[in-house]
Amino acid sequence: MIKVIIERKIAQDMESTYDAAIKDTLRAILEAPGYISGANFKDASDDNHRVIITNWTSLTAWQKWQGSEERRNVIAAIKPILTTTEKITVLTA
Repeated sequence: MIKVIIERKIAQDMESTYDAAIKDTLRAILEAPGYISGANFKDASDDNHRVIITNWTSLTAWQKWQGSEERRNVIAAIKPILTTTEKITVLTA
């Protein structure tokens, strides 16, 4: 199993837009082969810093989702409100 940590900085006053878009992302990811679970977090000291932690059966499963058209489609709704490029960290045991 691997963990994938995705960090994003969203534009000021775009929290509700981000929250709505991330719900669509989480719905889409549920059907991704190899996806186990995930959670969305807000930085306690910075409302614009968001962190998603997902669990996958393998690096290959994550990479397939990462490069998928489904992910590109759901991320397209988020990209306009990001102030920086998302940072992705893959962790293995």
